[in-house]
Amino acid sequence: MTLQLVQVNFKARDDSALGRFWAQALGWGLSSEGPGVTNLEPVGFDWPDPSAVCIDLVRVPSPETVKYRVHIELATTSDAHEAELVARLKELGATPADVGRGDGDAPWTVMADPEGNVFSVLKPRELYRDTGPIAAVVVDCADPRAMVRFWGEAIDWTVHELTDDRALLRSVKGVGPYLEFRRTPDDEVIWNRVHLDLMSDPVEDQAREVARLEGLGAVRADVGQGDVSWVVLADPAGNEFCVLGRG
Repeated sequence: MTLQLVQVNFKARDDSALGRFWAQALGWGLSSEGPGVTNLEPVGFDWPDPSAVCIDLVRVPSPETVKYRVHIELATTSDAHEAELVARLKELGATPADVGRGDGDAPWTVMADPEGNVFSVLKPRELYRDTGPIAAVVVDCADPRAMVRFWGEAIDWTVHELTDDRALLRSVKGVGPYLEFRRTPDDEVIWNRVHLDLMSDPVEDQAREVARLEGLGAVRADVGQGDVSWVVLADPAGNEFCVLGRG
C-alpha cells in the first residue's frame, strides 16, 4: 500500500487572493506551479511528507455555491490562542458562518473564508496538540463505518476511533492532521468545491494504485478534467478525489 493523502484541493474564483488568506491564516508559504494554481505548504516543508496535508487552490471560472462535504478544522493550543486566531481570521476577511446544526454551544467556531468555504476553529483539545495548524480534514457522510471500509484500505493510515457517528484516521507515523468521517443527516451527492488529493510512492505506481482503488469500489469520474496527469475517482459514497501523477 503506497498511497498517501498529500493535499486538500479548493476550487477558487481567485486562487491568488484566496491563497494569501490561507497562507496568513496558517502561517504557511505560498507558491505557484503555473497560472491559476496556488500552492500552500509549511515553510521549509519537503513535499510530500505526512507531517502536513498541504492545500492547493485551483482557479475555475465560476465556482458554484453549494453545501460542502469536505472542510478543514484548525487547531488551537489555549483559550487565548483560540480567541486570537478567530479575531485574526476576521481581520483577514473570514466571516462567522451558520451551518444550521446548532453549533452555538459546540466546542468550535464555524467560519467561512472570503470565497465562502466553511471551516472551523476548534477549542483547545489534547488530541490535536501536535497536528500543526490543521487539526483535521473532515468529510461528511451517511455511514462512517462504510467510509472506513474503503479509506482504511485506500491509504496507509491508522484508525484511531470508529463509531456509528465518527471515524478518525491518522498517518501510521503519528504525525500531521487527522482524517475524520462524520455522520450527517443529509448526505445527498453534490458537486464539491473541495476534494482530497492522493499520491503514490513512488509516483510511477499511479496506475497500479488506481486499479487497486477500483478493486475496493472506487469508480472513474469525469469532471471535465480532459487530458491531465491525475486520475479523478469517486469513493463508494460519491466523494470525488484525485490520484496525482507526475505532471
